[in-house]
Amino acid sequence: MPKIIECVPNFSEGRDAAKVDALVAAMSAVAGVAVLDREMDADHNRSVVTLAGEPEAVAEAALRGVGKALELIDLTRHQGAHPRLGATDVVPFVPVEGVTIEDCVALARRVGKEIWQRFRIPVYFYEAAAQRPDRVNLEDVRRGQFERVREEVLVNPDRAPDVGEPRLHPTAGATIVGARKFLIAYNINLSTPDVSVAKKIAKAIRFSTGGLRHVKSMGVELKARNLAQVSINLTDFEQTPIHRVFEMVRSEAARHGAAIVGSEIVGLVPRRAIEMTADFYLQFENFTADQVLENRMAQALAGQATPAAGVGRLEAMARPFLDALGEPTATPGGGSAAALAGAMAASLGRMVAGLSRKKKSQAAHVDELTRLFEEFGAAARELSAAVDRDATAYDGVVAAARMAKATPEEQRKRAEALDSATRHAAEVPLEVALRSAGLLDLLAQLEPVASQAMKSDLKAADALARAAARGAMENVAINLESIEDAGYVAEMKKQAAAIEARCERAPAVTAP
Repeated sequence: MPKIIECVPNFSEGRDAAKVDALVAAMSAVAGVAVLDREMDADHNRSVVTLAGEPEAVAEAALRGVGKALELIDLTRHQGAHPRLGATDVVPFVPVEGVTIEDCVALARRVGKEIWQRFRIPVYFYEAAAQRPDRVNLEDVRRGQFERVREEVLVNPDRAPDVGEPRLHPTAGATIVGARKFLIAYNINLSTPDVSVAKKIAKAIRFSTGGLRHVKSMGVELKARNLAQVSINLTDFEQTPIHRVFEMVRSEAARHGAAIVGSEIVGLVPRRAIEMTADFYLQFENFTADQVLENRMAQALAGQATPAAGVGRLEAMARPFLDALGEPTATPGGGSAAALAGAMAASLGRMVAGLSRKKKSQAAHVDELTRLFEEFGAAARELSAAVDRDATAYDGVVAAARMAKATPEEQRKRAEALDSATRHAAEVPLEVALRSAGLLDLLAQLEPVASQAMKSDLKAADALARAAARGAMENVAINLESIEDAGYVAEMKKQAAAIEARCERAPAVTAP
């Protein structure tokens, strides 16, 4: 399987096309990197470039972009509506295919160190790559922007960068590097130039001030168009879809006597996000992604190449994992199987909620079914990712056990590594068990509002969720046997017992 990542560097230049051309040229010169998109915004004075390719090639392209921005952009002369801390302001890495978020974290950390070594530009890490909890959110890292951070970092150790000296580069500032899921940059323009209205709406919709989950937003002024704009980052479009954000902005704008005059996507957007929005507004009945021509063509072309004689399409999809599970190797093992069982339970719940909300008989429950559809989807993605996480965690135990132990120092390092890896190998299945137990609560909420014709699917989901939790708990228990820290073991067992009790209390789906 090829390894593909996306990188979306944001540069503090959106008015000089020649400079942006030079930035793109520097990055696209790296073999194996595709420049998928470039966006310039004069009011924001910011450009966003989307790169994709093999991880090493994309990392080098991003580094070259940072170097070119150092040559071309002087933050002491920069003015724009968008907050910024660096000439290359943000460099996020996003897993696409054959790569995990953990892989992107490791790449981000390495690129951050390389930025300092090559260009003497200090680096902060954010999102999944953050080294401190108060730096997970980009807005917290960038608070005060270049001018204020430039002064604070000299006197406040808490503002010191994660990599480099405690001072910003005099013209390039600092670069914020991270790893995250796919993000949709989405802007909504209002029928008023009053930026205070946009700021009030932004406050109402963003999660940090009580708004929608997975939404970050701010109000900005578009002087060139004499409009105010709500600028939005949507960090999980499947849990909080575009249309939900649009409708809330429309409602909030009306409260202030304004209306929406247009919206825009900055960069690229997944097809799935557009399909979800079309489905919502057109109120399709029984619509599925298979009805999209390009999706059906992709499936057909893939199907022509994969199944062997006598192997059905679905079997061809399942067999690679089953073959790997049946190999005489330690991974994947029971932990991965448990995570997959949980993912299947969540996917079944999502299917039932999605089909039920399209039925006229369930029209009174559309909002509740939509919420459950999104929550089951999020659970399915997390549990699916845990299939690899569990195997990787155990591989870490094996690697630690194989470390040299000839000298006392080697023995000490090996013991520390083995303890850390074993704890991680216990914590991953505990998370799987907790998430699987949570599915039982969601299924209980779904049962009374779902179509009665799908009760058997709900029962299957219930059985799979319980099996996932039980299987994951067995992996927790076996790993705890190898950990000597009695306090840690006691706390983990306490959490496991609480999960087990939660499963026992959860009512089973009733028979059809």
